Amino acid sequence: MPNKPQIAEDIYILGIESSCDDTAAAVLCNGKIQSNIVATQQVHQQYGGVVPELASRAHQQNIVPVIHQAIAKANIGKKEISAIAFTRGPGLMGSLLVGTSFAKSLAMGLGIPLIEVNHMQAHILAHFIEEEGFKKPAFPFLAMTISGGHTQIVKVNDYFSMEVIGETTDDAVGEAFDKSAKILGLPYPGGPLVDKYANEGDPKAFKFPKPKVSGLNFSFSGFKTAVLYFIEKQTREDPDFIEKNLKDICASIQYTIVEILMDKLKKAVKETGINRVAIGGGVSANSGIRNALYDAEKRYKWQCFIPKFEYTTDNAAMIAIAGHYKYLKKEFSDFSTTAQARYKI
Repeated sequence: MPNKPQIAEDIYILGIESSCDDTAAAVLCNGKIQSNIVATQQVHQQYGGVVPELASRAHQQNIVPVIHQAIAKANIGKKEISAIAFTRGPGLMGSLLVGTSFAKSLAMGLGIPLIEVNHMQAHILAHFIEEEGFKKPAFPFLAMTISGGHTQIVKVNDYFSMEVIGETTDDAVGEAFDKSAKILGLPYPGGPLVDKYANEGDPKAFKFPKPKVSGLNFSFSGFKTAVLYFIEKQTREDPDFIEKNLKDICASIQYTIVEILMDKLKKAVKETGINRVAIGGGVSANSGIRNALYDAEKRYKWQCFIPKFEYTTDNAAMIAIAGHYKYLKKEFSDFSTTAQARYKI
């Protein structure tokens, strides 16, 4: 290994993420990315969704090579790692167990601290990764975490002082995208395909209902049902309806979902008086949501913070940055810690 200058205060955090179907590892040095490796599992595509048992098996196959690659790309030795941060939850229990067990074993073997991380907090803290050209939000700010499993509005007072002020009462927004795509006969994962076709369609071609939910909470189960009934009705009258109107259908679905999210976000800004808004989670890669935030920034004078694409989907860099801030506070975990499928912010 080539010689490189060492600074006594360098903090190297190895982050491990295994909450769903991506096995990821990253190394950060003083908050800056040294490596960020993700192994995506292809096995689930044929089933139209993530199969938990297959996911945990794939994690077992991927975790050693992914971590080895992350450390090698960072150009450090294992003994230079200051601490290991891992996703404790929320997520699929079988997947979480693989990452948790490996992190505990490696930290124990190296004699270094172990740091547990809440996956949803990490999506928010991804905004604090040192990245050229990207500004960091000042506290307090509002974060909207949107993914296949979560839809939340969080008031962020400090790195680890967060309050959920709105969340879904049933399905998450990512589920609404993927289920709508499935109804249209698009392959899994369908959300990105809806986004792709939406960019070429008319967003007001078809009207879908927006659920009436009190406060800052969300609901998407009724929306999914409305899409299903609409498509069933139209295809009874014209079997080629989807093929003829795919781009307009996708544009109309995406337009309605973005409207649902933005209505609640505007309400949250009004109620809290906080106009700094950040997004995180896999669905924040959606171009419709990003464009709506850019528009809100100009129209309402919001300060909007949108992460790089690689920090939106599940990744270990966000786990490592959360670990970095916990390391500075000496918030270490006991080796008796266990994975938690449900793990609130």
